[in-house]
Amino acid sequence: MGGNVFGWTADEETSFAVFDKFYEHGGRMIDTAQVYSAWVDGNQGGESETVIGKWLDSRNIRKDMRIATKTNAGGDAGGLAPAKIAEELEKSLERLKTDYVDLYYAHRDDTSTPMEEIVEGFNTLLDTGKIKEIGASNFDYDRLTININIAQRKSMKPFTVLQNEYNLVERNAFSKQLKTVCRNNEIAMFPYFGLASGFLTGKYRQKSDLKDSQRGSMIENLFDKGQKILPVLDEIVEEIEASHAAVALAWLLAQPAIAAPIASARTPEQLDDLLEATRLNLTENQITRLSEAGQSS
Repeated sequence: MGGNVFGWTADEETSFAVFDKFYEHGGRMIDTAQVYSAWVDGNQGGESETVIGKWLDSRNIRKDMRIATKTNAGGDAGGLAPAKIAEELEKSLERLKTDYVDLYYAHRDDTSTPMEEIVEGFNTLLDTGKIKEIGASNFDYDRLTININIAQRKSMKPFTVLQNEYNLVERNAFSKQLKTVCRNNEIAMFPYFGLASGFLTGKYRQKSDLKDSQRGSMIENLFDKGQKILPVLDEIVEEIEASHAAVALAWLLAQPAIAAPIASARTPEQLDDLLEATRLNLTENQITRLSEAGQSS
């Protein structure tokens, strides 16, 4: 469950309703970040973590859930220095009302901090028990490989999770090289923007459809690429009588090295299509048609 909508397009009451339904249907992992949702006027970041923390506390189910959060969204110089990630983690723990997170990401790379220090900093947090697993988001092949090599040399833990953008429309951030390094090193990939900011729900057919969307500017950039994908998506939706969102996510689930796609639901009703994806089994032909449509876009 992607957490960027909570404290933004979903208020606290609606967020709780989404979380409750997610939990009732077996959902056990929520992805958030310290920066969610600093882009909203009047917000400063941490709103999503705060809502999630209130829900976890009110339902008394922390032990059942897996919570992932991220630091250094701006890719700031020194943002991944050991002291900085430790300081920011404490803020996240307070907002989430917990004494640990299951997965702590470097949200963006920090090339000004030596990778040796980044490796050491995250491993120190692992040793404290305040984080259970470490991940990288928006990292490229070279930097992820450097992290792995340094960690192995120092007998420390490398990043074991990757979170880059990847969906039927946008595939550049998860290259063949990255797929190979993830498979060879047992790195789980959790792609974000699994529904391409909502474009792959099929409800945006022309740019005029974006006027009421708060993600309109992001979706607009996908129109040219996506025009070759939507007709194929439409065909498969009709063939198996499923939703567009479910088919798009099922395609992701069928890809090598993908542990699970990340997608958001602003309302409990929107969650239905996401849950549907876990029950779909696309045929090899359907997977190939979708893959080829995206490659030609």
